[in-house]
Amino acid sequence: LEHLETWLESFLIDRKTRGMSNRTIGFYSQKLGRFVAWCETREITKITQISPDELRRFLLDLEANGNNAGGRHAYYRAIKTFLLWYENEAEPENWKNPIKKVPAPKVPIEPIEPITLAEFNKMMKAANGAKWPERDKALLLTLLDTGARAAEFVAMSLEDVNIITGSILIRQGKGRKPRTVFIGKKTRRALR
Repeated sequence: LEHLETWLESFLIDRKTRGMSNRTIGFYSQKLGRFVAWCETREITKITQISPDELRRFLLDLEANGNNAGGRHAYYRAIKTFLLWYENEAEPENWKNPIKKVPAPKVPIEPIEPITLAEFNKMMKAANGAKWPERDKALLLTLLDTGARAAEFVAMSLEDVNIITGSILIRQGKGRKPRTVFIGKKTRRALR
């Protein structure tokens, strides 16, 4: 009943029934699957055998195998979510959640550098040689104005765009949350 793989399967079923995206389910499956496999190499088959020390060893092993701080933090987040879910789901007596004694790996905050205006102009110029240059330029301008993620952008439809106000409804943003973004006059003209 306490077997790690059994609880992992139950956790993934729980995430699916909560309506999480396939991408999120895949994230948990990949990260936790690797953690469970690592635990099995150390003869840890039950959640109650996981100690703060074992969690730290796993994070150090990730680092030794070339995972950067952001990658290690992603594993940590998945494990933390899983163990907190287990604590709530199973309500085990006399069990202390080991994740509460292991701080998250520090991730240096490095701003993502945007493309330069010169780089954007090169892309606009390259669109001139495309099969549908007007379309490609309108797409580039819309991406520039909205900052939409790739999946959000691909999911947009014409009914989501209000050319008059310049508003675009993103129906399913990160976390499946809707939001509105805006485009400027030049982009609206290109879309028309």
